[in-house]
Amino acid sequence: MKYFVTVNGLVRAVEVIERLGSLDVRVDGKPFDLSYTEVDVLGQVVVLHGGKSYALSLEGGENDITATLVGHRYDVSLEDERERAAHAAERASGKAGGVLNAIMPGVVVELLASKGQRVAKGAPLLILSAMKMQNEIGAPADGVIQEIHVSAGQAVVAGAKLMTLAPIETN
Repeated sequence: MKYFVTVNGLVRAVEVIERLGSLDVRVDGKPFDLSYTEVDVLGQVVVLHGGKSYALSLEGGENDITATLVGHRYDVSLEDERERAAHAAERASGKAGGVLNAIMPGVVVELLASKGQRVAKGAPLLILSAMKMQNEIGAPADGVIQEIHVSAGQAVVAGAKLMTLAPIETN
């Protein structure tokens, strides 16, 4: 699984694969020797890296964590690929009109809107099957569907044009 880990504002791409009880970790595409042992259920962890051990104290939720290492606190946030794509779509949602692109590769399962249809922000436009999940893609803003670039059953790559929305004209 690929994660995007932000530590005190610095983002790193981290891939973690568990094989036969050991971890294969890559940071920004480079191998990273790492293993860990949970000490207790309160967030105490021992991390082994480069022949040295480090005691970490972890506090927080699943995606936002405060890590304490040798008395230094680090703010850490985690996003997997799917969450990152969804957050990117949210950030782009303030745009009025324009092309709606696929945020991840997948297969268009169903079109939920038609050309010429007026849609409100968040209205479902299509279902995209990606990473073994059905993802409902909503309108990033109020608009009118000007063009549909895909059809049901079509495979798309990340960044592919899905639909073009025109802003709603007010007179």
